[in-house]
Amino acid sequence: MASRPRRYEVLLTQGAEQDLEAIHDYIAEFDCVANADHVLDRLMEVADGLARFPESGSYPKELLALGIKAYRQTAFKPYRVIYRVVGNRVVIHLIVDGRLDMQSVLARRLLGA
Repeated sequence: MASRPRRYEVLLTQGAEQDLEAIHDYIAEFDCVANADHVLDRLMEVADGLARFPESGSYPKELLALGIKAYRQTAFKPYRVIYRVVGNRVVIHLIVDGRLDMQSVLARRLLGA
């Protein structure tokens, strides 16, 4: 009998929850609520997918350049979902528009700079 794939618990930090709210609010204000809901649904699908395959995400190149391999990323373009695998948990730290200055965003939110 084949074993079932391990499922990880996916958690969002308060900052990631605030990111989702800000993304939804922005799209709802400058486009429409239906599109905001669609993007939110797709981002949640991306997050849910991490429960099965958290190691499939790549390392953010901005952090890799600093020798940091503690974080991984996945995306629903243009949004990047930055997370860490901690034991049997996937902790999502950041959900951000990848067109922003990612070096600054990552330094401020993940490295406390």
